[in-house]
Amino acid sequence: MKKLMTTSVLAMMVAGPVAADLVFPSLSYRTGPFAAGGIPFADGYADYFTLLNERDGGIGGVMANVIECETAYNTEKGVECYESTKDQGALVYQPLSTGITYQLIPKAEADGIPLHTMGYGRTSAKNGTVFRHTFNYPVNYWDGASVGVQHFLDQSGGSLEGKKITLLHFNGAYGKEPIPTLEALSEKHGFELNTIAIDYPGQEQKSQWLQIRRERPDYVLFWGWGVMNQVAVQEAANIRFPMENFMGIWWSGSENDVIPAGDAATGYKALAFHNVGTDYPIFDDIQQYVVDAGKAAGAGDQIGTVLYNRGMYAAFLAAEAAKDAQAASGQAEITPAAMRDAMEALEITAAEMEAAGIPNFGPEFAVSCENHGGDGLAGVAQWDASAGTWSLIDDFRPADADVVGPLIMADSMAFAEENGITPGCS
Repeated sequence: MKKLMTTSVLAMMVAGPVAADLVFPSLSYRTGPFAAGGIPFADGYADYFTLLNERDGGIGGVMANVIECETAYNTEKGVECYESTKDQGALVYQPLSTGITYQLIPKAEADGIPLHTMGYGRTSAKNGTVFRHTFNYPVNYWDGASVGVQHFLDQSGGSLEGKKITLLHFNGAYGKEPIPTLEALSEKHGFELNTIAIDYPGQEQKSQWLQIRRERPDYVLFWGWGVMNQVAVQEAANIRFPMENFMGIWWSGSENDVIPAGDAATGYKALAFHNVGTDYPIFDDIQQYVVDAGKAAGAGDQIGTVLYNRGMYAAFLAAEAAKDAQAASGQAEITPAAMRDAMEALEITAAEMEAAGIPNFGPEFAVSCENHGGDGLAGVAQWDASAGTWSLIDDFRPADADVVGPLIMADSMAFAEENGITPGCS
């Protein structure tokens, strides 16, 4: 029924007058120590909207306009980008930084513009009764920490009692985000948790890996980003840490992170919330309508890489919400409020992914007022240097809701009390 309504309304709108552009700001970072990750994401995000414009005539007959603003992964610059673009018709922001996200949450709430912090940001924003304009579907950091521990649990025969797990992490809001979950999981499963921080930008990690060699953990979870990722993988190889016991979060699992270490990176694992590779029909369309037409955001050489795919996936989710907002309002020119409402009612099905040319690209999920984070499913990918590919070795599975759920409720309720927010659904 939803699809029938959408088709009907969009057909009506295409026949009517064309509205102003649909504006999707991109807080990108193509410069600085995290550029290697920021560039492919920004390319994938922009190229998907360009594809919709060139192949489909936009979204519901309205052209998408991606306004890119360089943040260099700097929180202050990220806030400046938000302030300079929010009055240009911005429908949704992708901050692409936990630090920027924390600063934008109250601003977006006051301005009525939704944020989509896909797989990053403030985990407790999953509680939409408190964080009404922030969405972190389809998964968050606490989900990732839980699924990572579940994978290690499987590896160790069903028990982590007496084992050691080290969290090696970026020394900032992003890297510290999973600590409360891992502390709760260590109590539940009886493993010893140690944390080791890496200061920005992380190009020197000798002391951290000497500590790991001394403490001899059974498993290492890694929350890194940018150049520190490839340094960590190389240092792990240098001390001969078993790669199959070394797992990064999804921001520590791209081609950039493993290729520099060569064959020694084989076996390294990373959590994932979408599929990997190039075997999807959409890439033929992007090649034809975007790259070959000279309209690619970058050089066109990132297509199919992990982070390009992630940027494309973020754009797909934004476009689907925009279509739903148009259908619900009967208007081509949608408002940030209509976009927010559509994001809160978003349901991504296998049929929608197949129709978009990305069949089985990610798990199905649904969003609601109480749940802005989706179903919290994550899988595990593993790198094979000889093949030069990532493979999904653990299918998408749910996080431990008995651990993650109460943590989200406690943190979000504390935020509500501190900020005078009365939780509820409008």
